[in-house]
Amino acid sequence: MNIVDKQPKPTLSSISLGNNKSISGEGMDRKVEKKTYPTRMLMMAAIITVITALLWFSQSGSGGRSLVVDGNRIIISPVTSGIFEDFIPVRGRVTPRKTVFLDSIEGGRVEERLVEDGAIVEAGQTLAILSNTSLQLDVTRNEAMATEQLNNMRTIELQLEQNRLQHKRNLVELNYQIKRLGRQIERQEGLVAKGVAVKSQLDDDRDELEYFRNRREVTLESQATDARLQETQLEFLRVTSAQLERNVAFARRNLDALNVKAPVAGKLSGFDIEVGQSIGRGSRMGQIDDPDNFKLRAGIDEFYLGRVDLGQKASFDKSGDTYEMVVSKIYPQVNSGQFEVDLLFVGREPTEIRRGQTIQAKLTLGDATEATLIPNGAFFQDTGGNWIFIVTADGSQAVRRNIRLGRRNSRYIEVLEGLELGEEVVTSPYSSYTGMDRLKLRNDID
Repeated sequence: MNIVDKQPKPTLSSISLGNNKSISGEGMDRKVEKKTYPTRMLMMAAIITVITALLWFSQSGSGGRSLVVDGNRIIISPVTSGIFEDFIPVRGRVTPRKTVFLDSIEGGRVEERLVEDGAIVEAGQTLAILSNTSLQLDVTRNEAMATEQLNNMRTIELQLEQNRLQHKRNLVELNYQIKRLGRQIERQEGLVAKGVAVKSQLDDDRDELEYFRNRREVTLESQATDARLQETQLEFLRVTSAQLERNVAFARRNLDALNVKAPVAGKLSGFDIEVGQSIGRGSRMGQIDDPDNFKLRAGIDEFYLGRVDLGQKASFDKSGDTYEMVVSKIYPQVNSGQFEVDLLFVGREPTEIRRGQTIQAKLTLGDATEATLIPNGAFFQDTGGNWIFIVTADGSQAVRRNIRLGRRNSRYIEVLEGLELGEEVVTSPYSSYTGMDRLKLRNDID
């Protein structure tokens, strides 16, 4: 049986209304004090934090940033010494060594197609026949105009020649009259001295002789002037006549160009015109390629633009044979980060290659030399060749180090500064840890 100590409930009479009286129940309230950590505990927490940081730095071995990586997922390569072959791989497209394009001189309508695309044609062979009524009328009209002008010039030339001959006849006549009057005056002077002839007749003959002599001088002066002007005019007429004849010949060639002919012998390609098709002036109808001689058109990274020059050697292997080539032309225009070069075969050419085929070749940029080498890896794209991760002697970590690299080919990169023979470097991609200073290598990471 539980015994409960019941206390009487307070009544209104027990509550004091005065200032000197306490309120009933005041003894039941207690003041709650706020708990605080001792200073000693705060100091201990700070010491633990410092010790933890020191342990972390001591384990990392450096104050830089580090990252734990799986050693089985990276490529570690040694620094070696060997012969560096200064070449780059290039991929070339087989193209004909010589190509002649077929462009229409005059437009027209295709009346007849005489050969098919891909045929072997001879120089001068007719490939297609075009018609152009407007051109034919123009040529006929131009020929008529040129013929008329040539006839006019021939008439002028004939008139000038007749004028020259007329001056010559006049001089002959005047010389004859002067000579005749001279003899007659001599006879008259003798007769007058004997008193047989009258002196008036002698005077008339002397006046007539003077007249013919004056006419002769005027005729000679006129002939000289006419001869000078005639020579100039005849020269102009000759030049003009030759120009008109060339214009007529040119018009006839344009008309003859409606018969499309092969300018050189070779393989016809791209010749896809059809009967009834309208061909515009200057339109390309196809091309004729050299069917037996080829070259390579190769694209090269713009990084090597300053190192590629005419005459540099290249080679490629096919069926166990090596074929030599040289750079014959450089196209300096850069498109999509590449420029193009033409490579011509030296000596024999490979058989069984076709236009449009791609060939992997090597372009030599310099002489082979002894050098310190590392394998050409994907790290170069991430670092630009300015730094690399070097594996420590115990193999537990890889430390970042600044280096200087030189030439590179598809297999190796030349080391100029920063690496020693026998050291090992990470050559796999750095895209996941470009900002790190140290890699911790672990082989037990799942």
